[in-house]
Amino acid sequence: MPMLALAFASAVCLGLVSGRMLWTRNIRYIFLIWNLFLAWLPLLFALLAQETSEPPAARNWRFAFCAGAWLLFFPNAPYIFTDLSHLTASFAAHFWVDLMLILSCALTGLILGFVSLHLMQGIVQRRVGAALSWLFVAAVAALSGVGVWLGRFMRFNSWDVVLRPVELYQRIGSGALHPHRPRASLAFAVLFATFLFIAYVMLYALTHLRHIEPLTPAPDSGKTGGPRLALPLGAVPEELGKEAPAEQLHAAGASRN
Repeated sequence: MPMLALAFASAVCLGLVSGRMLWTRNIRYIFLIWNLFLAWLPLLFALLAQETSEPPAARNWRFAFCAGAWLLFFPNAPYIFTDLSHLTASFAAHFWVDLMLILSCALTGLILGFVSLHLMQGIVQRRVGAALSWLFVAAVAALSGVGVWLGRFMRFNSWDVVLRPVELYQRIGSGALHPHRPRASLAFAVLFATFLFIAYVMLYALTHLRHIEPLTPAPDSGKTGGPRLALPLGAVPEELGKEAPAEQLHAAGASRN
């Protein structure tokens, strides 16, 4: 069911982007399709990692590859939120349309990333316990904040860690030596990581809500359990405030006699 919902949301986003391009005859936001495709990759690698996380030991190298690829591509999922920077005054006529378009793609990408993170957290939890699995989530959020900063401001891609490692190291070093850039870069990375962690915790809590029993028992159940309805002091329930029918009053008087 989650995969079907994510596929449906992605198809809707694809249709919205295509409709926007046909309506305005402008391919300005075609990059959203590519970014949404990249947001699917962490989920794909997480599913592969889940399949290869169990014995035999011959699968260990496959799991390490899938887990490493997942970590490299995970920042692509929430990265779409930074595409809000493309909203400029020159496109004021389509501002609200473009805002809803980007937010739809960004939300879809974020949920794709969180589903993959939940799968990886489950693997970590089975191996080292629940407490360390949440430390894993926090570490991933922190690394993702740095990754999104590298993608948005340094213009690096996930695969550049393998294809352009020397240039990546040099650009990070030159940015650290800039008189004003380190503070702004650190602030962005920390705030984005905090946003990811809080959003994931809230989504995790919502998906783990316990079933709440109804206030009134089912008919003919004979049970009176379940939560009670709190009333203000001195208030009378509506059922008690109604006058009893004459037949019930007559029967009650007869029983007393």
